[in-house]
Amino acid sequence: MSTQILEKTREPQEGVLQRTQQVIQQALQIMGCDESCYDLLKEPLRILTVRIPVKMDNGQIKVFTGYRAQHNDAVGPTKGGVRFHPDVTEEEVKALSMWMSMKCGITNLPYGGGKGGVRCDPRSMSPRELEMLSRGYVRAVSQIVGPTKDIPAPDVYTNSQVMAWMMDEYSRIREFDSPGFITGKPLVLGGSQGRESSTALGVTIVLKEACKVLGIEVKHSKVIIQGFGNAGSFLAKFLYDAGATIVGISDAYGALYDPNGLDIDDLLDKRDSFGTVTHLFQSRITNEELLVQSCDILIPAAIENQITETNAEHIQAKIVIEAANGPTTAHATKVLSDRGILIVPDVLASAGGVVVSYFEWVQNNQGYYWEEEEIIHKLQNILISSFYSIYETSRKEKVDMRLAAYIVGLKKMVDAAKWRGWI
Repeated sequence: MSTQILEKTREPQEGVLQRTQQVIQQALQIMGCDESCYDLLKEPLRILTVRIPVKMDNGQIKVFTGYRAQHNDAVGPTKGGVRFHPDVTEEEVKALSMWMSMKCGITNLPYGGGKGGVRCDPRSMSPRELEMLSRGYVRAVSQIVGPTKDIPAPDVYTNSQVMAWMMDEYSRIREFDSPGFITGKPLVLGGSQGRESSTALGVTIVLKEACKVLGIEVKHSKVIIQGFGNAGSFLAKFLYDAGATIVGISDAYGALYDPNGLDIDDLLDKRDSFGTVTHLFQSRITNEELLVQSCDILIPAAIENQITETNAEHIQAKIVIEAANGPTTAHATKVLSDRGILIVPDVLASAGGVVVSYFEWVQNNQGYYWEEEEIIHKLQNILISSFYSIYETSRKEKVDMRLAAYIVGLKKMVDAAKWRGWI
């Protein structure tokens, strides 16, 4: 089903919601907002927990737990992916919906943040079982989602096929074709050009701007990419073709590092059907070892909490670009910032996906579809503007880029809530 293998089972993300709330509170204080703003934005407006029975291939019924969180819809309908993963929790889904609000605010989209998830192990499920689960999830949340309410999209271990099943089920429930209900669909069902690689392309766009402000040439830079899945592999290819030297990559089995550079085209050709390659090499090192190797640009593109207080002092990069969600802890953020390392936060770096999802939604609504060149041009304009808005806010307020991103991301939502009379 997926072209990637699941990462090793993660430890529960203790404090991920509280950590997000702390940054929101700090940002609102700098903005001069009162306590009512924080009370409104510290939790999603609504979260739905559902139970989804699925008849498995062996004839037994298995019941899965799913979630859909809608952080805030003051600006417009909520928007965000649906992930299938054995470690999905309510707390994680809440935090992810809040991060989506930041991404939409940063990029000035007419959305609030949403997120969904189902606790399951796609690795152990057949295509038929995954289809039944996908359809069951849509039936369970159908009353609170829709093209003008809450628009799902792909996330961890869901893809265009899962989106197609979900769209078809929603269309059956509503008894009319609803391509705008969901994004990340196949092109033939109303998907958008450039959607599959949009997250990686967005990371590449903001990376180039970060290099400009530090006087680093991308084509002369050394890059480490932790993660070689969908985003990581596209990133590696984009930067390799741009002339950067990719000195390190990793997957679920380990990491490869060569200070002289890796042959990315060769590694992409050697990947197996699960998207892994490092197991073919005797010289592999651990993911932990990879993070502290010498490079100019470090891109965590795997899972949460990879840069922590135990390794932040040893990071050798000049720029950290967070392609993954929440890869750097609060303590590590302070350590890196104090050391003069520029952090491009996840809510900016990985916003390319939601921007192109917005383009897909617009195209579905108007029934007119754009060429990929137009998609890329529009994406560049939005992300470059967003990067400098955050960078200038960071310098003006004398705060790190993460806090600056939250200040920028919250402003539209706070203003909309005030105009509505909510606060």
